[in-house]
Amino acid sequence: QLAESGGGLVQAGGSLRLSCSLSGRTFSSYAMGWFRQAPGKEREFVAGIGWSGSRTTYADFVKGRFTIARDNTKRAMWLQLNNLKPDDTGVYYCNADRHQEITARAQGDYWGQGTQVTVSS
Repeated sequence: QLAESGGGLVQAGGSLRLSCSLSGRTFSSYAMGWFRQAPGKEREFVAGIGWSGSRTTYADFVKGRFTIARDNTKRAMWLQLNNLKPDDTGVYYCNADRHQEITARAQGDYWGQGTQVTVSS
């Protein structure tokens, strides 16, 4: 029911915009976020956004390069990735939960299939 899009291949310093949609449920009832998993590494938190979109949290490695946002009227959530680095390569997963905000210590119950981001040097 969660579906990501927008991944691809980009050169270092480039940008991508990942989108996540939620079907079959009330979009505004879910806090949402993004995780990523690089080859051979554990899945890690990237960013989270609250139900209304007024509250956001980011992993330290984001350092102002990524922006998470949502528009409940459009049932859309996205992650803008700027100044991408080769270390940002991995599969990016959308995550959602009805009862808690998504943080590094709190993963939601629902996951998308993931979208591949590859950054070349």
